[in-house]
Amino acid sequence: MKIKNHRLMINDQEAVPYRPSPNKGGHIDPHEYLVMHFTAGASAESSINWLTNPAARASAHLVIGRDGGVTQLVPFDQRAWHAGRSEWANRVGLNSYSIGIELDNAGQLHRQGARWVTAFGRVIADDDVVIARHKNGGPEIGWHAFTERQLESAAEVAVLLVEKYRLLDVVGHDDIAPGRKTDPGPAFPMRSFQARVMGRRGDEVYRTTTALNIRSGPGTEHATLPGSPLPDGTQVIVLNSQGLWQFVDVLSPVNGEMDLQGWVHGRYLAPA
Repeated sequence: MKIKNHRLMINDQEAVPYRPSPNKGGHIDPHEYLVMHFTAGASAESSINWLTNPAARASAHLVIGRDGGVTQLVPFDQRAWHAGRSEWANRVGLNSYSIGIELDNAGQLHRQGARWVTAFGRVIADDDVVIARHKNGGPEIGWHAFTERQLESAAEVAVLLVEKYRLLDVVGHDDIAPGRKTDPGPAFPMRSFQARVMGRRGDEVYRTTTALNIRSGPGTEHATLPGSPLPDGTQVIVLNSQGLWQFVDVLSPVNGEMDLQGWVHGRYLAPA
């Protein structure tokens, strides 16, 4: 992919699907941040339909589906209405300084008997639920997991945007509007995503958020290493990334193993 005339292109001739939203403002200058969101909607298509409806008074530059498909709603040089009341690093009103990406995701879930259910009544399978406490506070609850294809697509696009517009950082809606917004929430691997997109390595300690296998390579097809699983709360430093998989250095002996290094899935890492 590439960016041409502030549109995301599949190749030199073909743009990604474009559904222009009327919910936009003037020119963005300077571009400084990439803001990540979840839609809290039933599907990418329903969210696109809403964000292109004048009644919504909201939009984003891109919507990325759970299959990794990307739809553009606003050119990157125009102000999308995705941040609302917001503040970050001495900037107020981040719509004027940022590009917004919406990820198709139901967001916060509630318990209904033995099942996790969305705000719009859909049951989410346990394998697609991350149980976590939001970094800005609140109880430990269920959150809809993002798909690997979706996060891979988001990371590929984010790298292009950072390079093209010299963006300073990737932040969440819950960073720039804490207390008002919870997206993209704890199911989104923000730290590892930032590390990949911004080229950061090894300068921050993370902890595992569950008992977590550590493997010889970046994928479940690779063998687990002696010492697996790492206990919940194990502290690690990320040394490298490949997609959503992180190559980590384990900071303390675990299960009788010293000086352990290997690959873990970034979904289950959080800042220590």
